Amino acid sequence: MSKPITPSGDTCLPARTRCTPTAAGQRRRSGVAGIDAPEPHELDRWSNRLARMLVQQGAGPGSWIATAGLPPLERAVTRCAIAKIGARPTPAVCTDTRGRAHLGVTTKAARPGLPDDVTWLLLDDHTMLVRYLTGSDAPITDAERRAAHRVH
Repeated sequence: MSKPITPSGDTCLPARTRCTPTAAGQRRRSGVAGIDAPEPHELDRWSNRLARMLVQQGAGPGSWIATAGLPPLERAVTRCAIAKIGARPTPAVCTDTRGRAHLGVTTKAARPGLPDDVTWLLLDDHTMLVRYLTGSDAPITDAERRAAHRVH
């Protein structure tokens, strides 16, 4: 029997996430705070990498992307990446949108209790990390967004 996933602060409604770095000198943490919190430009670069991986998996504007079991930093990066490609985040536990998401982002620990009808990117999987760390952190272009095979 698998352990149920509990909501992690996300809501069932897609949120508009501002993910662009602020003006020089200003500090905004995209929901991540603390002494070791990354600078906004680091979050921007990290989310560009993840956004590119989501696009490579077929996500694009209008796609629903499930999230589950993400620590605060990874949740912030993931939500920002989803917003950058024009997709819609939804918690995996949200029954209103569960059938719409065919792609998701989670961790190895949370994966056993999640639906199998979703392709899950495991953020802490070795293969995923290699792809992520060797990927480009350049901003996602409109051409990249349009070229994606849509996953709705």
